[in-house]
Amino acid sequence: MKNITLLGGILFALLAFPALSAPVKEVSYKKDVTPILHDYCLSCHQPGGKGYEKSGLDMRTYASLMKGTKFGSVIKPGDSFTSIFIMVVEGRVHPSIKMPYGMSGGLAKDKIEVLKKWVDQGAKDN
Repeated sequence: MKNITLLGGILFALLAFPALSAPVKEVSYKKDVTPILHDYCLSCHQPGGKGYEKSGLDMRTYASLMKGTKFGSVIKPGDSFTSIFIMVVEGRVHPSIKMPYGMSGGLAKDKIEVLKKWVDQGAKDN
């Protein structure tokens, strides 16, 4: 019984005083997201690339990424779960459009997490 009470007290302290928990690192578009886009997306998603020709998604700049495709936006700032951008890299859509296209195994989980955090933190141009 003592252990349950002690555990409850610790849990209460962590919830009541969020400063005691680890701080959340802000993801930077320029430092964290741009290198991923450059290494895994730009070969197709810029004018002349197959992904650009099919969807209209240009990932060369923040503004063009946020503009989205000829079908609409792909990023919903603050909501990675419903952002098409995250859905396609996680493989939560039809396998034929999982991104990066043709990459065996898909994008590494740590890189997906960076992109998800960036979207969840508001998809800022920082």
